Amino acid sequence: MAGDYARLRLPRDVGDAMLAHARSRPGVEVCGLLGGAGDTARRYYPVTNIAAAPAREFLMDPRGQIDAMRAMREGGEEMLGIFHSHPAAPAHPSPTDLARAAYPDTIYVIAAPGQAGMAMNAFYYDGDAFTGIDIEITEL
Repeated sequence: MAGDYARLRLPRDVGDAMLAHARSRPGVEVCGLLGGAGDTARRYYPVTNIAAAPAREFLMDPRGQIDAMRAMREGGEEMLGIFHSHPAAPAHPSPTDLARAAYPDTIYVIAAPGQAGMAMNAFYYDGDAFTGIDIEITEL
């Protein structure tokens, strides 16, 4: 995958699956991967969070991450992004997110509960910093 994304094209059903995952475990950070091509997500792959303190951090189960990447490869997708939720913090990268970011040239999507539902923001990670990018909801 290569770089500098200005937006994430997110089909409504994929975004709905991500938000449903976050809502299903409101007290912990949920996580998963986005498969797709270019700047367009095609599928969300939930992965179990095995962090010691899942209310404050996420660590993807290695087996689940490998299975998701295999499914992407078999489906002709690449790993477009990483998703996780912040149950008690804003939908922006935390210092922990930055310290643990391991995939440069990747989109990171963060969801967080808000007073009017669930906020979701996307960020491009260039290997040094996160830059906010637009999420364009599509119908496909």
